[in-house]
Amino acid sequence: MTSAEDRRAASVQALRNREAAVGTFVGLGSIPATEVCARAGFEWLLIDLEHGAGGEAQLNAQTHTAARFGALSIVRVSMPDRIRCSRALDLGADGIMAPRLDTPEDVAAFLSHLSYPPEGDRGVATYHSAAGYGLVRDYFENVPQPLALVQIESAEALQNVDSIAAIEGVDVLFVGPRDLSSSIGAAPAVEDPAFAAACSRVVEAAADNGIAAGILAGTAAAVEGFVDLGFTAIAVGSDSSLMANAAVHAANTAHDLLAR
Repeated sequence: MTSAEDRRAASVQALRNREAAVGTFVGLGSIPATEVCARAGFEWLLIDLEHGAGGEAQLNAQTHTAARFGALSIVRVSMPDRIRCSRALDLGADGIMAPRLDTPEDVAAFLSHLSYPPEGDRGVATYHSAAGYGLVRDYFENVPQPLALVQIESAEALQNVDSIAAIEGVDVLFVGPRDLSSSIGAAPAVEDPAFAAACSRVVEAAADNGIAAGILAGTAAAVEGFVDLGFTAIAVGSDSSLMANAAVHAANTAHDLLAR
């Protein structure tokens, strides 16, 4: 049987090699919800500190819970600054998603926060979870390079997407469908030609530079259209939307049966 660590390592390689890797957003700040999503078979969980209800207080337990069941923890920080990125990594994140990076300069600054000096400016310490609170003696010799996911969420970022994709250290260009579609005046669906063209431009820029393109599909039904466009790192809904949809379906089914 494949171990949880083996599955996690395979998922890192899948994301970096532009292979299929399915995730979901986790925004409730709930440890049980994190466990359910990890057990369900998602390869990666996007723990959302930008829009989600949780925060750093729950993050360490969430990263450990995801790891226990073989899922990666990618943390979307509220702002891609040095302190927030360092905190998330110290608390066990396997990668960081940075929202709203519009220029190559924005991306370069973000990437510097993911590496220790001299390559970057990540804060140096060992009394944190990622270093086993000092008990991982060879931590600095073997620290893995975190996954770096850069969101393309604006018309400006779309204009700069080729330059952004070419920056060494970017692993995934990730489309924020609602932000990007709003910025370009389109609907966040592949049926809208303007949005589909924007998505295709992101996919092409990623492919030209040997990195993955990712996107959030609101529902499982929306996945096919994004796969057809060339996305490989696809998130399907979120813990809250999955629960909400299941709850509405259960309530409506019961009401319909009782009304017969």
